[in-house]
Amino acid sequence: MKDHLVIFDTTLRDGEQSPGASMTREEKVRIAKQLEKLKVDVIEAGFPAASVGDFESVQAVANVIQDSTICGLARAVENDIRRAGEAIKPANSGRIHTFIATSPIHMEKKLRMSPDEVVERAVWAVKLARQYTDNVEFSPEDAGRSDPDFLCRVIEAAIDAGAGTINIPDTVGYNVPEQFGALFKDLLTRIPNSDKAIFSAHCHNDLGLAVANSLAAVQNGARQVECTINGLGERAGNTALEEVVMAVKTRQDVFDVDTRIVTQEIVPASKLVANITGFAVQPNKAIVGANAFAHESGIHQDGVLKHRETYEIMRAEDVGWSANKMVLGKHSGRNAFKTRLEELGISVETEQELNELFVRFKSLADRKHEIYDEDIQALATDNNNESVENESYKLVSLKVSSETGESPVAKVTLWIEGQEHTAEAEGGGVVDATFKAIESMVSSGATLELYSVSNVTNGTDALGETSVRMEKGGRIVNGQGSSTDIVIASAKAYINALNKLKDSAVKAHPQAGL
Repeated sequence: MKDHLVIFDTTLRDGEQSPGASMTREEKVRIAKQLEKLKVDVIEAGFPAASVGDFESVQAVANVIQDSTICGLARAVENDIRRAGEAIKPANSGRIHTFIATSPIHMEKKLRMSPDEVVERAVWAVKLARQYTDNVEFSPEDAGRSDPDFLCRVIEAAIDAGAGTINIPDTVGYNVPEQFGALFKDLLTRIPNSDKAIFSAHCHNDLGLAVANSLAAVQNGARQVECTINGLGERAGNTALEEVVMAVKTRQDVFDVDTRIVTQEIVPASKLVANITGFAVQPNKAIVGANAFAHESGIHQDGVLKHRETYEIMRAEDVGWSANKMVLGKHSGRNAFKTRLEELGISVETEQELNELFVRFKSLADRKHEIYDEDIQALATDNNNESVENESYKLVSLKVSSETGESPVAKVTLWIEGQEHTAEAEGGGVVDATFKAIESMVSSGATLELYSVSNVTNGTDALGETSVRMEKGGRIVNGQGSSTDIVIASAKAYINALNKLKDSAVKAHPQAGL
């Protein structure tokens, strides 16, 4: 029997720390439901003490998820731990993940605490967390740059205090596989009570080594890996769930562990996260990239046609690529549409919301003959984007003109604070002209950091999805829009971002107030 490798997904917490990737409560619930279908063992749903919104999101996920353990993150601070304990209370299985920094630079420069004080605080935090749940995880932050002797001391004390999982984070992505693997072997050998806890790896991808470091940890005794869908995360991202899971599954001759992940749900999870966050997956991304199973070389094509395993070590359908099936069309009824929403984990709380989504679906079906699951996901996300609380701006109409040799022109009409305004502008292209026309009316003072376009499905009639990232006064937000007309989608994304900047309740970074 192979050991069970616990998959701890932190897309909703660490992944959300990507600038502009903040998710609404409803979006977090949708992703959590997909993670449950994926059979992720632990879902780290957020940082409850970071904000009221984050607390409510963790609580909402805890209320609906039945199979996975729901985890809340907390610093070794009383308010953090108590908020996490309250947030996970509705869960069938709940966990508190508490942490304190242990590297010399963090203890001296950030915490301004002595090593003895750090050990004392770690023990206190674990014991307080145990008042809410028996399932407590402890992390020595920046373990990858911590003194191994001190790590042994603080971890032994945390296990004695009741921590059942010990997470070793490479917080700044500094380690290399041989070094990180050796650290796990050293800790498991030297800590007297190491057999009383599961050791976990949490790696960042600053040097492109997050997956390699995590797998090195597994080979040296780690039995939990903390990861995110698509490797989403702050800076260069986190360990990619899909890569760890498929590496373990594909190389069973190397790894003495297995996961319970339903791998056919990997691609649907990847597409949902990309759709909601606006962070598109690069085509050559392992496992979930559009080119991951594509073969252009004649030699490769010939080999695959003769025998698949000549150039493919995995089957595309095993990770969910065959799941892209047409399910609905313009003749589909309201009940069929509602049923498909439920199957996709899209919650519709009111009849009005269902009606709005159905109208959008029918409108799309009139323009696009084949409606795929990804189209429905995009419609739901777009519907949520246009329902931002305290919405200040709304697109009324858009007219663009582009002619060879002439400057493109856009005429935009917006509802601004309940009144209709119209402006016209020229630009380098129709999208540029559209953005300039909008700015001439709202004068946001924001900087456009990123503009990207992707097709949700294939074909020239595909639903196009656009993302814009905007910055103002240190706040970074991500706006999204979708339409079969890419210029309209662009305008909607820009306006969505403006509404988020205007709404003080929308926070660009989950820990901005900490």
